Amino acid sequence: MLQQARARPRDHRGGIGAIWPGPGRSAARESEARVMPLARGLAVLSAFRPEQPWLGNQDFSLETGIPAPTVTRLLQSLVALGYLHHDEVRRKYRLAAAALALGYAAIADPAVQREASIEMARFAEATDTCVVLGTRDRLDVIVLDSRVGSQAVLDLRLTPGTRLHIASSLMGSALLAAIPELERCYLQGNVERKAGRDWPALRRRMAEKISQVRELGFCTSLSEWEPGLAAIAVPVCVPEQPPLVLACIGRVARMARVRVERELGPRLLAMAQGLEERLHRGSEAAS
Repeated sequence: MLQQARARPRDHRGGIGAIWPGPGRSAARESEARVMPLARGLAVLSAFRPEQPWLGNQDFSLETGIPAPTVTRLLQSLVALGYLHHDEVRRKYRLAAAALALGYAAIADPAVQREASIEMARFAEATDTCVVLGTRDRLDVIVLDSRVGSQAVLDLRLTPGTRLHIASSLMGSALLAAIPELERCYLQGNVERKAGRDWPALRRRMAEKISQVRELGFCTSLSEWEPGLAAIAVPVCVPEQPPLVLACIGRVARMARVRVERELGPRLLAMAQGLEERLHRGSEAAS
């Protein structure tokens, strides 16, 4: 499930490096955009990563594929609008308050965050695991929240904003199982074009995990993506919102297959279903 919250190698798409895909390399995607400057400006804002809070002109050009002169003009506009801060000494840029406000507005549904956070903390503490809440952003799963049990010996660094590639993470497979077939096929087509020789193995893994969700309500991983770690993922369907995903991660030594399949998986599923029901009632009451 996790291949990391660490820096990604730029030239490696499989394994651990697949967690951090480039934000805007697809020329086909850009050609479909109706407003090219807007698409390019958003690509520039998407270039930042947790381990790279400061970027220079050349970094943006390499990440996005946008010509350097165009990058320079975009950066000047984004600074003027308050989306980027420019440090003249470093000669680099970082996200400013306006960009951060957009991000918080996108993920901050008070009801979802409040309800999920309480249950996640209880589950993590009772099971000595890490519990993660995420949603989809293009071909990534983006972490919205995480809770770690006080006795869990884990250092996963899954802080809000961490990205996991949808094709190479258990959480991604659980999300794919929850979306309509046409949307899933479209996303898998995009993954196939980017994955190259890794695609057959990724396709088999995704198909296996999607089948598990359909059969059991959750999917599992025992040292498949990260040695020594076990994980369970469950989609959460919230009214009038894109699907979310809950995951439980722990050491294989504490999460044997029998415990995962008979205790923790059903328990995580029950938590997801309870969250869905409460949010559905809240949505009905609000309308």
